[in-house]
Amino acid sequence: MTKKYEDRMTSAVKHLESEYASVRAGRANPGVLDKVTVDYYGVATPINQVATVSVTEARTLSIQPWDRSLLKAVVKAIQMSDVGINPIDDGISIRLVFPAPTEERRKALAKDVSKMAEEAKVAVRNVRRDAMDKFKAAKKAGELTEDDQKKLEEKMQKITDKFIKEIDEVAAKKTKEVMEL
Repeated sequence: MTKKYEDRMTSAVKHLESEYASVRAGRANPGVLDKVTVDYYGVATPINQVATVSVTEARTLSIQPWDRSLLKAVVKAIQMSDVGINPIDDGISIRLVFPAPTEERRKALAKDVSKMAEEAKVAVRNVRRDAMDKFKAAKKAGELTEDDQKKLEEKMQKITDKFIKEIDEVAAKKTKEVMEL
């Protein structure tokens, strides 16, 4: 009975991790381009579906379009996006050089990381609340005994605690990554 709620909590953590992938921490990460799309024959297509994106050095991403005619479109898409880095086009591939963030920028990113973690925790707690409401309704309808309701509520609380701890660990890891020079 708690499985579907556990799955919803898992998806909240997965969403948090995907959000963290787009946080630019000074290190080159192909995830920053996940939301950037290129006009590919009239269709908005993600960059990773029209090019090879790789990390060549710690702070450099290399983008090599499979179709060279897309080079200018990829450069334009990156410039129009919120990546905040000017692409370098050498005629064959595109390079993105990530500058080291300032101390102030790293603190702002760490704050954003904490905010995202808090939003994920709220999502997990909302799932717990939905589950508790369902358990109470089932008891009221006579589908559960009071003891069964208490056991399910305790189990749900343990599952919630596990996911909150996991969110804290993921957030701490990302904060550490953001604060590194």
